[in-house]
Amino acid sequence: MSSSEQHQPDAQAVTSDGKKKWIMLENNPEVMNRLATKLGLSSDLEFYDVYSLDDPDLLAIIPRPVLALLVIIPLTPAWAQDREKEDATMSDYSGVGPDEPVVWFKQTIGNACGSIGMLHSAINGPAVDFITPGSDLAAIREAAIPLHMEERAQMLYDSVPFEKAHKSVEQVGDTLAETEAEHRGQHFVTYIKERGRLWELEGSRKGPIDRGSLGDDEDVLSPRALELGIKRIMKVDSDAGGRDLRFSCIALAQKW
Repeated sequence: MSSSEQHQPDAQAVTSDGKKKWIMLENNPEVMNRLATKLGLSSDLEFYDVYSLDDPDLLAIIPRPVLALLVIIPLTPAWAQDREKEDATMSDYSGVGPDEPVVWFKQTIGNACGSIGMLHSAINGPAVDFITPGSDLAAIREAAIPLHMEERAQMLYDSVPFEKAHKSVEQVGDTLAETEAEHRGQHFVTYIKERGRLWELEGSRKGPIDRGSLGDDEDVLSPRALELGIKRIMKVDSDAGGRDLRFSCIALAQKW
């Protein structure tokens, strides 16, 4: 029996057009740590809750440097308009091969944005050095590098280890308490640092976005990275009259 025959999606895991649709994950350390470990990220790294972007005491509880930020943000009208304007100036991603600064996946699986966000966090930037050799994570990254965007997306869509890992954490934390209606319109965004640049990675955009330069002593939780990244989105919303943008942010770093 082939692997595809052994792992057919159940009726609740597909949409009306036959595409895969999973249960959306919570953006919390318990869920993402289990998912990362299941796929093969070293337990020397952990995700930590980010309770403030400005309070020095709350920021001090997170080990530095921070290797990635994973954020889930509501798609407000102002941010949606900003994204549309920005995407209109971009071409579909055509990067391929080992010389590309980041490995980015276009999302084709419904509700897999959290898992893809974690994947973007783990297979890019300094976190790459903590991938267990021979693991599913290593295999996914290696297979993705020589593929073009559509081929890469299909590879991940067909990945049995990736699907099994996602499903293994669907019932962790508060995931089941969150309804699809509560999640609708929210987007997972990953920020990583590579080659001295801040990269914004999200599977529903046209490709990875270079948000600007960072100094050698700046990580993705540094003031400049925050201004170029998550605070940029906050400003877009506040400039349009929005108030108190609610989002969840976790940081990937080495254990204390």
